[in-house]
Amino acid sequence: MPNDRHPRDRLTRQLTLTDATFLVVSSVIGVGIFLTPGTVANDLPHPGVMLAAWAVGAALSLAGALANAELGAMYPHAGGDYVYLREAFHPLAGFLVGWLTFFVIYSGTVATLAMGFADALAPFVALDHSAKVLVAIAVTIFTSGVNYVGVRAGARFNNATAAFKVTAMIGLAVAGPLLGQGDVANLRPLLAGASDIPLAGFGLALSPVLFSYLGWNASIYVASEIENPERNLPRSLFLGLGICAALYLLLNGVYLYAMPIGELRQQASAGEQAARLLFGETGGTIAAVLILGSILGCLNATILVGPRIAYAMALDERFFRGVEGVHATRGTPHVAVVAQGAAAIALIALLQRFPSILDYTTFAIVLATMADTWTLYHLRWTRPELRRPYRAWGYPVVPALYIAANAGIAASMIWGRPLECAIAVGVLLTGLPFYFLFGRR
Repeated sequence: MPNDRHPRDRLTRQLTLTDATFLVVSSVIGVGIFLTPGTVANDLPHPGVMLAAWAVGAALSLAGALANAELGAMYPHAGGDYVYLREAFHPLAGFLVGWLTFFVIYSGTVATLAMGFADALAPFVALDHSAKVLVAIAVTIFTSGVNYVGVRAGARFNNATAAFKVTAMIGLAVAGPLLGQGDVANLRPLLAGASDIPLAGFGLALSPVLFSYLGWNASIYVASEIENPERNLPRSLFLGLGICAALYLLLNGVYLYAMPIGELRQQASAGEQAARLLFGETGGTIAAVLILGSILGCLNATILVGPRIAYAMALDERFFRGVEGVHATRGTPHVAVVAQGAAAIALIALLQRFPSILDYTTFAIVLATMADTWTLYHLRWTRPELRRPYRAWGYPVVPALYIAANAGIAASMIWGRPLECAIAVGVLLTGLPFYFLFGRR
């Protein structure tokens, strides 16, 4: 198989560096940064340690991005880590990760974001539960339709929503200290007393932090549609993650400026409460609009990326027939887009009764990213002759630190949330009979 793309792939290279970078930004910045800081503060009730956790989360994500940059430049195909594990180990390894990624991480994230969008309408319109479900289904259909029409349509919509959220977040970070009613004393102590925070608590706090950074590898899944991927794919990962890390640290600083950490620990929506404390009720409305726009942008990015996983598996005849179809005039993997939308709508129906069914998403992604980072080592050892347009900085130490840190986080999650972790492994194993069923073809 040639390194540049799968021989049956009929998608065309239409995404620029800007498109790919904003795809990462939109995939990362959803609702997590507005909701999870309260949870992080609860596990780490110390301003300096809390900010350190967000910096460590960025560093861990960067370590993963370095490995994925090398792999993505080597294999600029649709499908991302499905391709890497298939090439390095065995088709079964790639299939199981692809199965988990498509049905849990991406379809599940679409369902969660769609329901989150419906919930975020509460400050503007009163909706009962049935109406929220209908809104979630409607916004899933709408964003799926945008990406059915064309990859350029999806990219333009994504660029617009990404520019909106980045501009609004910078505005909040700048206006908060300049115009808001906060207190810089809330940021102290930055160092004193940090050693009193238990290491296990730091590990548990990294779970919501990493959840908020999820999506840093979004551009690898659309690699066969990126112009000059050997150059632009690595750059999109680093630029996108850098923008997100800077915004996350700024916003957490604003949250702490707005309220002491003891109050932050009690907040389910830190972003909305901080804006309200800084700017009054008008600030709460501004934050609500920002959250809505951020969720919509993240939803669109997820719907753009996710179908490429099923599409790549179908190219290898390791998925349901017809999902490898590309629209004759629009050039999109339209069948895969419809398949992901249908899976997400089914999950929206399930979420009515099982609101926490997708709490295991972070554990699934920790496992997947550990696996594809190990792929970097395996390919260096077994396929040294392969052309590597980009070589991961810090190899072999930095990827090893990434694997070790994520193994520690996985152990903390198994200890603290065993049920969610068991469900993630169970869903992974449900792919086995389908692998052998598809293999008979």
